[in-house]
Amino acid sequence: MTWSILLLPGDGIGPEVADAGRQVLDRLVERTDLDLAFENGLIGGAAIEETGSPFPQATRDAATKADAILLGAVGGPQWTALAGDKRPEAGLLALRSALGVYANLRPIHVRSEVVDLSPVKREIAEGTDILFVRELTGGLYFGDKGVLEDGAYDTCRYSRLEIERVVRIAADLARTRRGKITLVDKANVMETSRLWRRVTEEIIEADYHDLELEILLVDAASMHLITRPRDFDVIVTENLFGDILTDEASVLTGSIGLIPSASIGAETTGLYEPVHGSAPDIAGQNKANPIGMIESIAMMLELSLGLPREAQAVREAVTLALADCRTADLGGTASTSHMANTILEHLDQCLDRV
Repeated sequence: MTWSILLLPGDGIGPEVADAGRQVLDRLVERTDLDLAFENGLIGGAAIEETGSPFPQATRDAATKADAILLGAVGGPQWTALAGDKRPEAGLLALRSALGVYANLRPIHVRSEVVDLSPVKREIAEGTDILFVRELTGGLYFGDKGVLEDGAYDTCRYSRLEIERVVRIAADLARTRRGKITLVDKANVMETSRLWRRVTEEIIEADYHDLELEILLVDAASMHLITRPRDFDVIVTENLFGDILTDEASVLTGSIGLIPSASIGAETTGLYEPVHGSAPDIAGQNKANPIGMIESIAMMLELSLGLPREAQAVREAVTLALADCRTADLGGTASTSHMANTILEHLDQCLDRV
């Protein structure tokens, strides 16, 4: 079977990490029976410069036909003066909407090779392995909003369906891991959080009674992420809380440049991207860490292409490479290309064992 992969390098360091990711995919094609067909597209600021739109129709058409999408990054200071729906970030929101992806998966895995780079003590951070499942298309980010004469407002709305479909994804994933799911909410204050709590408890009691359910208020969860991160397995939460908590948790790993993500929905097509931004201050300098992108490829192999053994080979290659070299964000001197080449060398060895 031939899998169709849409590459959207985007802005800033996006093209550099996307190129590193493409090299990994090319090596997999060379070494395995994986058959991939690639298409390149424009998104974000690059698309604005070329077409005037952050999400041109050609990209929309290609995205809806692809089996999986790899995205580098969007945004940059040269576009900050544009109106909201004309900015590069609007292209990413439009892409998510077009794909119908509503659950964002962000794994936070602290490797022993770089645990000493974490600002949290080794004895607390080491061994942390958390999977965040963040609702992606509802809440404050997508509710009614407006500016008043003497203020402004944002409306947080959630339906039972929006909550249930994300909780079920989180619960299914918890069954493949350590069997624990933590709901993070603010049910002592917010009606939407009380709905999240009711729906989650009903679903776990009815269909996932084999799982351990923990419920934490978001302020308590933010503290526990720093004081007892190893106690978490799968964390499910709403859009705003997930956005903030995953950024907080990223510091446990030593660098946000290590963290991948997957955005998925009811269909098999997924959107895969590193969680770091476009980092315009180092764009074009061959300094960016490509690991977030390469780890996103591992998620793509597993979730969209159904290739867990190949995904594990990629992850093992990253771990081995970190023992040899590190990019500047990890306190090293390796360039983007050198890091990518080191991962490729180890990938050959890992694939021999697959």
